[in-house]
Amino acid sequence: MSVRLKLTLSYVGFLVLAGALLLAAVWIFLLRYVPEGAINNNGGFVPNRSDLQRAFGPAVAAVMAFLLVFGVLGGWLLSGRMLAPLSRITDATRTAANGSLSHRIRLEGRKDEFRELADSFDTMLERLETHVAEQQRFAANASHELRTPLAITQTLLNVARNDPDRNTNELLERLDTVNTRAIDLTEALLLLTRADQRSFTRERVDLSLAVEEATETLLPLAEKRGVTIDASSSFTPTFGSYALLLQMVTNLLHNAIVHNLPVQGTVWVNTKVGPEFVVLIVENTGEKLTEELVSTLTERFQRGTERTRTSDHAGVGLGLAIVKSITLAHDGTLTIAPRPAGGLRIAIHLPTAPGDVGQ
Repeated sequence: MSVRLKLTLSYVGFLVLAGALLLAAVWIFLLRYVPEGAINNNGGFVPNRSDLQRAFGPAVAAVMAFLLVFGVLGGWLLSGRMLAPLSRITDATRTAANGSLSHRIRLEGRKDEFRELADSFDTMLERLETHVAEQQRFAANASHELRTPLAITQTLLNVARNDPDRNTNELLERLDTVNTRAIDLTEALLLLTRADQRSFTRERVDLSLAVEEATETLLPLAEKRGVTIDASSSFTPTFGSYALLLQMVTNLLHNAIVHNLPVQGTVWVNTKVGPEFVVLIVENTGEKLTEELVSTLTERFQRGTERTRTSDHAGVGLGLAIVKSITLAHDGTLTIAPRPAGGLRIAIHLPTAPGDVGQ
């Protein structure tokens, strides 16, 4: 049976039961005070209990029949009206299942359970539509980025095939550069997928150790580019994957070094621990950036300013996107703001590891 029919039968059952109880109350509590047999009223007619019972019986049957018919019709109409919002939600579900995520229910009326369900469904559709669109853009961008080194490789091979006297060492060097970029891009995509799917084992991690390791790894690059790294961190306990958190810190430091002043640049790194969150702050000198540009830096395949896009360390455009995904995968928040003097200030808040608060 449909839900509408079940509700209709429920209305009918309660209505008939209530009518029966009411008529039974009249029968029992009123007729009990009417005597049986003839009642002498100086020759006038006075109905006794039997007379009232004979008259009351057909009236009871008529009333019960009316309640039954009224309950069926009224219950069917009321249940249909009550379930109308559910039908709209069902239609929207079918539409979404067919691939159209732009449809919204937008249920009118007062704030009741159906309205809350419809609003929640609209919110889910909106987020799902945004996520699907983002994934489609990501797939298109990834295909384009992966196609570029493959196309360059094919071109180099064709040139070498058509020009046997070409310098082999130069060709190999260029192929190695292109192949390295393709490998870096592939590893970045795999890391991004791993972070998005949260497919990692969580353990207690000291974020300050990740800062020290990343600083040591990138120190030669900083010295080569004339950038000073000023790191100050203490015991910073959090919970997650050390490998992913190390990659997050490494990406932040690499981004701060590359996107810096041409000479005498500085990167500041420090960590703090609080009762609920640990904080990693990375600041750097550099060009003055607008709020509009900063708001797009965590988008995938975004490479910052024109100068850094054409540099030898432009990267694959996934550095801060990976940072954002790793942060979200660890239930943290990422805040990026331009510094008034130039450069960026990036703050990451991660939950403090349980049992380490106050140590």
